[in-house]
Amino acid sequence: MKDLLQYKGYYGTAEFSSNDEVFFGKIAFIRSLVLYQAENAKELKQAFQEAVDDYLETCKNEGIEPEKPCKGSFNVRVGEELHSKTAIFAEQHNTSINNVVKEALEKYIA
Repeated sequence: MKDLLQYKGYYGTAEFSSNDEVFFGKIAFIRSLVLYQAENAKELKQAFQEAVDDYLETCKNEGIEPEKPCKGSFNVRVGEELHSKTAIFAEQHNTSINNVVKEALEKYIA
């Protein structure tokens, strides 16, 4: 399992390149590409926080809304058979496909 950095509601990856002997990462779960790197793990955390601050400041200066990670919706491709079974289950249980998927994810992640 990967560790993720967290700061001001943003998440960042933490990786190591043995070829370059450098730690690096990017802000995760947004479309904008925001990268950072450092010589060691402690500095990587600082570089991530600076990258988030720089990203937010850049958005403010350019008058654009910063992207929010994990806005609450995403597309899932499950195939026709599973889609059909899910729709039938939802109809039989007087609920929506969205609720079926949400409840299944809550059970799986818990």
